[in-house]
Amino acid sequence: MTSRSMGLKILIVTPAAARTRSGNLATARRWRRLLNQLGHHTQISGEFLDQGCDLLVALHAHHSAASALRWRRCRADAPLIVGISGTDLYRDLQRSRGGQKAVATADRIVVLQPDGIRWLPEHCRERCRVVFQSVQPRNRTTNRIQRWWQVAVVGHLRAVKDPLRTAYAVRDLPGNSRIRVVHLGEALTPGLRSAAEAETRANRRYQWRGSRRYGDVLETLAGSQLMVLSSRMEGGANVVGESISVQTPVVASRISGTIGLLGEDYPGFYDVGDTSGLQRMLLAAEGDREFYQSLMAACAERRWQFEPECERLAWKNLLAELELG
Repeated sequence: MTSRSMGLKILIVTPAAARTRSGNLATARRWRRLLNQLGHHTQISGEFLDQGCDLLVALHAHHSAASALRWRRCRADAPLIVGISGTDLYRDLQRSRGGQKAVATADRIVVLQPDGIRWLPEHCRERCRVVFQSVQPRNRTTNRIQRWWQVAVVGHLRAVKDPLRTAYAVRDLPGNSRIRVVHLGEALTPGLRSAAEAETRANRRYQWRGSRRYGDVLETLAGSQLMVLSSRMEGGANVVGESISVQTPVVASRISGTIGLLGEDYPGFYDVGDTSGLQRMLLAAEGDREFYQSLMAACAERRWQFEPECERLAWKNLLAELELG
């Protein structure tokens, strides 16, 4: 094995390596950067093909199961870490035999927020560790939009994201409301593209702007008064940390992946798919200063989770547990 003074050779496997817009690929790239900062030599690949390395990190148990199990066959005594995605936790692991085997044979299992642990089989939980997703600090400040009260929605248009829920919630707001919704993200199906374009034409409070560069996303979040995450399923959405890092509070659907990031008692949750409930939350955030400040305060209490040093230390401690630090 590579000496510790030389650093480890680490391979991160994610089938998302071929898709530049994938959230899993963004996670893999961030982990690569942090692991390299710890003195290791990290590469990303779509699969394990007997590459020479000391440690395999398989990101997404279901989709990376073949690589994880091949690693275990070829390198029986070498460490294996399996990173669990939202679709793993809340859908795929219930029916994926390969994913179940990958999790069962892993030396450590990584989830992106603590509520995810309880969704794993009980015999796996002792090996599970939480690694919050960090956000690089911005070097510039952005003033809030003043022309209207801006609500940001950030995420590719997929059914699991319930992407148009915020648009529906602002269709019939009172005339004195200044709320406007700006939606950034690529439409991943023709049907959702058509729906977003039609909603933009018909709804004066909603504008879908399509895919944007990462810097533009942070700029939009920083200029907004609020961010809405309407997903039906998330493993631990990075946009929550991105929004909190620029001091923009969050309103979100009450799902496990977001409860794990914001806490069970976070005041900005509404029930999944509840358009009226989301509308009430938006109007309260716009019109009730005390409620808005409660969102700001609750988000500020969580900001530490999304600092790069927190994620880097989590990885350092995880490798030390495996006597690899």
